[in-house]
Amino acid sequence: MNTWQERPGGGAYGQDETARGRGGAAAEPPLPPNLNPRGAGVPLSRPAVPPSPGGQPPYGGQPPHGGHPPYGGQPPHGGQPPHGQQPFASEPDPAGDGRQPARPRRSRKKIIGYTALGLVAALLATGIGTYFWADGKLRHENVLADYAGRPAAGKGTNWLIVGSDSREGLTDAEEDNLHTGSAEGKRSDSMMILHIGDNGNTLMSIPRDSWVQIPAHQDTSGSGKSVAAATHKINASFAAGGGRLLVQTVETNTGLHIDHYAEIGFAGFVGLVDAVGGVEMTIDQPVKDKDSGLDLKAGTQTLSGKQALAFVRQRHQMADQDLGRMRNQQKFLGALAKQAASPSTLLDPFTFYPLASAGLDTLIVDDDAGLTDLGSMFLAMKGVTGGDGRTITVPIGNPDYRTPTGESAVKWDPAKSKAVFDAMKNDTAVPDAK
Repeated sequence: MNTWQERPGGGAYGQDETARGRGGAAAEPPLPPNLNPRGAGVPLSRPAVPPSPGGQPPYGGQPPHGGHPPYGGQPPHGGQPPHGQQPFASEPDPAGDGRQPARPRRSRKKIIGYTALGLVAALLATGIGTYFWADGKLRHENVLADYAGRPAAGKGTNWLIVGSDSREGLTDAEEDNLHTGSAEGKRSDSMMILHIGDNGNTLMSIPRDSWVQIPAHQDTSGSGKSVAAATHKINASFAAGGGRLLVQTVETNTGLHIDHYAEIGFAGFVGLVDAVGGVEMTIDQPVKDKDSGLDLKAGTQTLSGKQALAFVRQRHQMADQDLGRMRNQQKFLGALAKQAASPSTLLDPFTFYPLASAGLDTLIVDDDAGLTDLGSMFLAMKGVTGGDGRTITVPIGNPDYRTPTGESAVKWDPAKSKAVFDAMKNDTAVPDAK
C-alpha cells in the first residue's frame, strides 16, 4: 500500500504526519482517481482497528508508526528508540510478559557475618580502650635500679609484694573508723616474695621483724648524707628508703633477683576488697581484737574492706604473733586473688571498673610492670591457694632473737633459708623447711 500518501482522517492510525514527529512537513497531494491502486472511489486508508481483548496491541503487538513504546516498554523500529531520542531506560524483559526480573536478595549468611564482624570489632575497640585506661591508672616508680653486686636474674619470675601502713588517701574520720592510727610516712606492714616458675609457684612471707643487714644508702630525709650498712629489722629499710632500698635489702639477703614490685597501702586495700563485693573467708574460731577493731564469728562469711584490713593486721589473738598473722595474710590474699580473677568479676563492667579504679589508683608498681604482669601475678596467687603451688615462710632459726638494744627480732635459719632461696633462684622444687 502507499503509506507515503495522505491518509484521510489522519492516516491509518488516526494520526497525521505532524503529530507523528516527522518534522511537521506538509502532506503529499492526493493521487488522481485513475492512478489509485484500489480503484476509483475506494479510500486509501484502513479503518481504525480497536485494541484486541486483554489490552494487547493491534497488528501483532507492533506499536504505531512514530508512537511511544507501549506494552512493556518495548521501543518501535525493532527495539531502537526514535531518531533524536535517548535510549529507553526500562529494565530488560527476558520473559516477554511485561514483568521486571526479581532483584537478588542479600544472603542471610552474609548479613549475619557482617553483624558478627561488627560486634567483634566493637568488643576489640572496647577492650583495647579499657586496657589503656586501666594501665594508665597504675603508679610506676623506679624501685628496681641496678647497683654494684646486684644478683643476676634467675629462672622464673620473682615478685616482691608489699603491704604498707601508709595512710595516704584516708581522712581523719576514716583513720579512726579503720583503727589505723595517724602515723606519718609509711612502714612495711607485710612483705612476700611470689616466685612464678615451671616447677610450681611459691608464695613466701618475710617477717617484718627479720634481723638482716641493710645496705649502705643515701639518707632520704633531706640531708643527703650517706648511711653506712648496718643490721636492723628489715622493715627499717622500707621506712628509710622506700621500695628501692627494700628491694635492695631483700636481694642482698636472699640472693634472689626481684623482677617486679607491687605495693598497696591501707586505703587501696580497703577499696580493693569493697570493689569486688567483699571476700569470702572461713574463720576457724571467733576473733575479737580491740586494737584492730576486729569482731568476727567462726564460720564462712564475707569480709568487707574494713573487716579484711583488721583481719590481716591483727596478731594479739595468736600465740606466735607475727608468724600467725602472716598465715592469715597468705590465706586472705589467696581468697582475694580468687575473687578478683574470677569471670564474674572480670566480665562484669559494674564490678571490673570500680575494681580497677579502686585498686590501681593506690597500687605502686615498678616501671616495667603492666596490666598483663599484674594479671599473671593474680593468677599465680590464685593457683597457689588452689593447690597449684606452696605457701611458706622464710625458715626461722630464732623467732625471739634479742637485739643489742634489747628488742625482739626474728633470725632466719642460715642453712635452711639458703636451700629455699637457691631452689627459687634455679626454679627447682622448694624443700620443706620450717
